[in-house]
Amino acid sequence: MSDKKQVSRRQFLNYSLTGVGGFMAAGMLAPMVRFAIDPVLQPSAAGKFKAVVEESELTSEPQRFTWKINQKDGWYESEVEKSAWVYKKENGEIVALSPICTHLGCTVDWASNEEYPNQFYCPCHGGRYKKNGVNIPNTPPTAPLPLYEHKVEEGMLYLGQAKSRGSGV
Repeated sequence: MSDKKQVSRRQFLNYSLTGVGGFMAAGMLAPMVRFAIDPVLQPSAAGKFKAVVEESELTSEPQRFTWKINQKDGWYESEVEKSAWVYKKENGEIVALSPICTHLGCTVDWASNEEYPNQFYCPCHGGRYKKNGVNIPNTPPTAPLPLYEHKVEEGMLYLGQAKSRGSGV
């Protein structure tokens, strides 16, 4: 006689129904899981540049420029307005700074406070930045203003994503 164990009819039905139920559950859950994680799998829009201003309009004094981008958050798409403080250095290099204070996210203005001419000033908590966007010591911001990626093509300034410069420059 052989020592093979026989599978009873009850065990066979139990194994079969469990397997079929598992396949059916996987078939129902797979689309739901894909639906939930699909936005994460989509390629990001990072690196896209938008035309903002003609290079000939830039001066050595920071000017605020605004533009609109299409933003996608999951399945929700919206048009969002962005802005930057842009100026040209004496050597012709373009500097594009984010207007968002690194302290609490308020909007900074150039030379808006009479006590601090030629500085970016945040009215929320008195944060101050030099013209190059570096935070002034002993003021609330602990990091410089982020810099926008930029390029010039055919006389037009294009701005991309704002990149953080860390806690000190």
